[in-house]
Amino acid sequence: MTDAQDTAADASLRTTGGTPPDDAGSSVTGAPTPLLEPREGIPPVIADEAALAEVIAAFAAGSGPVAVDAERASGYRYGQRAYLVQLRREGAGTALIDPVACPDLSGLGEALSGVEWVLHAATQDLPCLREIGMVPTLLFDTELAGRIAGFPRVGLGAMVESVLGFVLEKGHSAVDWSTRPLPEPWLRYAALDVELLVDLRDALEKELDRQGKLEWARQEFDAIASAPPAEPRKDPWRRTSGMHKVRRRRQLAVVRELWQTRDRIAQRRDVSPGKVLSDAAIVEAALSLPGSVHALAALNGFGHRVGRRQLEQWQAAVDRAKALPDGALPQPGQPVTGPPPPRAWADKDPAAAARLSAARAGVSTLAEQLGMPQENLISPDTVRRLCWEPPKVVDAGSVGAALAGYGARAWQVDQVTAALVAALSANGV
Repeated sequence: MTDAQDTAADASLRTTGGTPPDDAGSSVTGAPTPLLEPREGIPPVIADEAALAEVIAAFAAGSGPVAVDAERASGYRYGQRAYLVQLRREGAGTALIDPVACPDLSGLGEALSGVEWVLHAATQDLPCLREIGMVPTLLFDTELAGRIAGFPRVGLGAMVESVLGFVLEKGHSAVDWSTRPLPEPWLRYAALDVELLVDLRDALEKELDRQGKLEWARQEFDAIASAPPAEPRKDPWRRTSGMHKVRRRRQLAVVRELWQTRDRIAQRRDVSPGKVLSDAAIVEAALSLPGSVHALAALNGFGHRVGRRQLEQWQAAVDRAKALPDGALPQPGQPVTGPPPPRAWADKDPAAAARLSAARAGVSTLAEQLGMPQENLISPDTVRRLCWEPPKVVDAGSVGAALAGYGARAWQVDQVTAALVAALSANGV
């Protein structure tokens, strides 16, 4: 058991009072307490500019970090837009904002510029927050903090229970947040999600400091806050579930045409693409290459619930793909910009495969000693790239420079360089 895991299991880090224990470690111990109601009750949903202006003023006048969360309608609506934004700050209380009614929250983002934002799994919420004008300059990610500190379970509910001694009700995490009006139980759940985030942040900061990892976490948080928006994914249709069954280029063209047709329809209707046509149905049509609407209707996913007009649009997509000249057909596989898949290394470059095996073992041992997941100690992709194309001269300086060039933070370079130098030096470099 690592120091962090030992801390998580230790009741002295838990309190039923909603705040971290004091410096002496005193707290109220006992069974976790269900957290049933926000401290000030469920706040009204902010849905007009006048109410939003009052919230902006209140949060600008508040003190300390601000807890931030967002709810999306994944699986129900097209895209990943926010349908509710929750905030809590000392002196301002909790606010629930409807970003459909108030789509521009840049004024709120500006009012909180320079304030530390506390999020759980920040990379999940930051893209939808950016869309409505909310971009943090400083942040603290409680999930990532838990990973670095070595907690075995880092979901928000698990962290709040193990660190603060409260049980969060999580029954509404997968509901359709585009529903209007939002039911009161959902709003209660949403308010409770930010109720203890700052308390959790404070407790985790103490634990990270105790383990000597606080600076590491700060570097990770800074990297997230300063990261540019992700580039659009190239050929997203290739991520269709079941694509491994599709081998021939003509079949790949059918997947592409059906996927793109489905995406246009889903975007127009503002529904999840899976509600328009399933991935399984797309793959089924690609494998079968139906020649008529009647043949298409016999396939799984295109049965009696699909109307004639819909069947005709799907068959038209299949026919377009079948009519493409050979030169316009997609190539199997995606262009590889980095090293090949590790499973191919033994055949392509046995020495590189040996380096990767030794590097992975070294990183695994070090991660266990430090009490954190390997992927948080150093990105697996970074290790692969280093082992595939190592520096011509292997030493601490060249390996450290290569790691930094791949985006490793300074603390990661400090921790893993020696182990990676040893792995590369012992395996043919």
